[in-house]
Amino acid sequence: MVVASQPALNHSSQIKTCKPTSLFTGIPVVDLSDPKAKSLIVKAFEEFGIFKLVNHGIPMEVINKLEVESLRFFNLPQPEKDRASPPDPYGYGSKRIGPNGDVGWIEYILLNTNPDVMSHKSLSIFQQSPEIFHSAVNDYISAVKKMTCEVLELIADGLGLEARNMLSRFLRNEKSDSCFRLNHYPPCPELQALSGRNLIGFGEHTDPQIISVLRSNNTSGLQICLRDGTWVSVPPDRSSFFINVGDSLQVMTNGRFKSVKHRVLTDNTNPRISMIYFGGPPLNEKIVPLPSLVAEGEESLYKEFTWWEYKKSAYKSRLGDYRLGPFEKTASQ
Repeated sequence: MVVASQPALNHSSQIKTCKPTSLFTGIPVVDLSDPKAKSLIVKAFEEFGIFKLVNHGIPMEVINKLEVESLRFFNLPQPEKDRASPPDPYGYGSKRIGPNGDVGWIEYILLNTNPDVMSHKSLSIFQQSPEIFHSAVNDYISAVKKMTCEVLELIADGLGLEARNMLSRFLRNEKSDSCFRLNHYPPCPELQALSGRNLIGFGEHTDPQIISVLRSNNTSGLQICLRDGTWVSVPPDRSSFFINVGDSLQVMTNGRFKSVKHRVLTDNTNPRISMIYFGGPPLNEKIVPLPSLVAEGEESLYKEFTWWEYKKSAYKSRLGDYRLGPFEKTASQ
């Protein structure tokens, strides 16, 4: 039996706790093969900013292979994992989330999906079996990227955009600034027993990219904030994907879609592992409401900015900050 390792308890006093919430069964479910999928996705994004995708076509062997390889790394002794911590944002990290003081009960691997960069990072992190890991990551990202582009094209159809590839082209661009993250949330009964609450693995935030595609094991933890401000827990489903709106897509739809605020709590007894593909545009791509989605007489709610400008601004912020604020237009503009 493999026992999941735990990140060091350094700075554990800074990690917040939270009471668990009731399971929310109202997350929209979309079958990718359903002829009505395009309208169901648009409705889900308008009402919740998130939906669960089933019958997605990605083989479980591809998913399981990557999970096994990821756990192989996370189960290494902490000193070995620490040696894989690079000076830049990519690679292995533990506890610290971003450069501005946010921490969580988490360890992770962050990879750039650019093939050249990803190859270099995977070789430096997985020294014991780099070829196996690299193959597992490539197969997974390739399959998820293809599925995500299909979803974005269905969204374009559902919104009545002139070109079906209006959104998917950003991800297919060879300079797409997409990234991939493997998160591991070990249980910590000792700390949780002291408070009677769950540790926060990843604090509340929205994702800055266009779209996020999440898959996890069967351990619960994901919570979303509904439009009325209520936090609810999303039941896990290891065979499906949860797809949510990012800040950039909120801007592109001029606020028709809203990026969903979410967080992750740790489980008292079971480790949680999740895989997230963040679909982003090229760094120099302008982020602006699509003209066809701004009705006649309607104003754009956002200033024009590049993805690099937004990414740089988001990197300077705290996790829970409203990062779109500085890019919103005021009444006088």
